[in-house]
Amino acid sequence: MGNPTRLLLHGAGGRMGQALLRLCSERDDCRVVAAVSASQPSQRVIDGVPHFSATELGGAPDFDVAIDFSLPPGFDAILAACLARDAGLVSGTTGLSGAQHAALQDAGARIGVLWSANFSLGVALLEELVERAAGTLHGWDCDIVEMHHTRKLDAPSGTALALGAAAEKAGAQPRYASLRAGDIVGEHLVQFTTAGERIELVHRAGSRDIFARGALHAALALAGREAGVYRLRDMLA
Repeated sequence: MGNPTRLLLHGAGGRMGQALLRLCSERDDCRVVAAVSASQPSQRVIDGVPHFSATELGGAPDFDVAIDFSLPPGFDAILAACLARDAGLVSGTTGLSGAQHAALQDAGARIGVLWSANFSLGVALLEELVERAAGTLHGWDCDIVEMHHTRKLDAPSGTALALGAAAEKAGAQPRYASLRAGDIVGEHLVQFTTAGERIELVHRAGSRDIFARGALHAALALAGREAGVYRLRDMLA
């Protein structure tokens, strides 16, 4: 086995950051060399992992890939750090501006970058299946139903819109419906219907850990790859 992939976690104080710290501690093929949070850390080293505030990002040790689940105001700094270190970037930070998305695309000329609104590997596969179905079932109705917990305010979800974009790319015209109930982590149904026939493609998320596992999978797959802009679907093979 080769050397473990060196990871920097940006947004380590959030739920995704904490899940990534826990999952990385259970593996031998990666090592968190820096956990970066918006606020000043209460301890410099926690469970063997060095912690830094966002203002100290420049002093973090070298890393192979950064995993970013922060907020838009902090995105520019982590992208700049990756470019300065010639390191890859996997980001799930939502709410980025058009200029920030453009900067990410430009960075793909120098380093490997991957941004996704949903890091479930199952959803990545579902997106591929939806595109294939839409390209085959010409003229069929396409409906996307998404369900989430009551605290989720945006509707349709970003994942539903991404699935719809995949369907549109292949010629379908998706319609959307949203449901907010209880503590549903996330469920997406893509339905293709015609006279006498119906096909349903469904993904159900039972735990938020699946998103952290997907981001970790993407980071390890990105390490050592050529510069470019990648999708999560590219990391399934």
